[in-house]
Amino acid sequence: MLKAKPFAGVLLAGLALAALPFVVGAGMGNAWVRVLDFALLYIMLALGLNIVVGFAGLLDLGYIAFYAIGAYLYALLASPHFGLHWPAWAILPLGAAVAGLFGILLGAPTLRLRGDYLAIVTLGFGEIIRIFLNNLNSPVNITNGPQGIARIDALNVGGHSLAQPLQFFGLSIPGIYLSYYLFVFLALAIIFITLRLEDSRIGRAWVAIREDEIAAKACGINTRNIKLLAFAMGASFGGVAGGLFAGFQEFVSPESFSLMESVMVLCMVVIGGMGHIPGVILGGLLLAVLPEALRHGAGPAQQALFGRVLLDPESLRILAFGLALILVMIYRPAGLWPSPTRRREFAKADGS
Repeated sequence: MLKAKPFAGVLLAGLALAALPFVVGAGMGNAWVRVLDFALLYIMLALGLNIVVGFAGLLDLGYIAFYAIGAYLYALLASPHFGLHWPAWAILPLGAAVAGLFGILLGAPTLRLRGDYLAIVTLGFGEIIRIFLNNLNSPVNITNGPQGIARIDALNVGGHSLAQPLQFFGLSIPGIYLSYYLFVFLALAIIFITLRLEDSRIGRAWVAIREDEIAAKACGINTRNIKLLAFAMGASFGGVAGGLFAGFQEFVSPESFSLMESVMVLCMVVIGGMGHIPGVILGGLLLAVLPEALRHGAGPAQQALFGRVLLDPESLRILAFGLALILVMIYRPAGLWPSPTRRREFAKADGS
């Protein structure tokens, strides 16, 4: 009986995930299925950043750079820009490896930095990557500059392009639904890897460094290699998410990889609960879906209440988003769904 209950829970969760795009599409339209697709990409990014910030305690404000590296690598290898059309199954692992290498390049010179100093360096790294992508169009056109790269090959699984609907027993499944299923599969794979890392010796070493790096070094932990591994692992997840983004959008430009995107992903980790994988998933889902709900609902709500639109929905969305962040930080400083250990630490601090 004890074994049957977890199996039944997993089965129900799987059925819910499988039916979710059809339910959302039928009730709210396919535009919201697209929002779900982006929410899954943000969850992958948040899980990658959680390794660096939540597990190892290394504040990274330039994480979106790895997302950009994965996206542009896919765009360059699967578009008419260079006349290359590599398959997605070859580009995504390569994107993870290249992003991981850049993660090591970022981590190596910053090993002695902590706190605000590390945040400033990583912020500069993210901006350097964005500026390079924006300017590498002369004298040799590599990234096509601010115009971005278009006509990127769509993601392809089993010889079927995910940009095209799939006929399955007389049922036509739209491309955005197929992308959803691919993203769910890869997100679950990243969750599994992250859970295994959390319970491993490496994960415990990351936590030891986060709590007290000097004590961790005194206990025999090679803090240099462990911190580099955290940067590399987190960056590799960002590279995979970037490749999926490029194949899904079929267009990339430097505007998609601004500092605000890094801040958004960091907020997902902090608000959900740093170091707690379910909390990070919750934070990624909320911060990806709620701003879109505010964007679409602010105008009709003002029209119903006041008879006209008083504030621009986009401005109101940012205002409400910022207010929500402040309230969460005041009343739930450990996050909306913190780990039991972190909850006890905050409770002890409040008690003292």
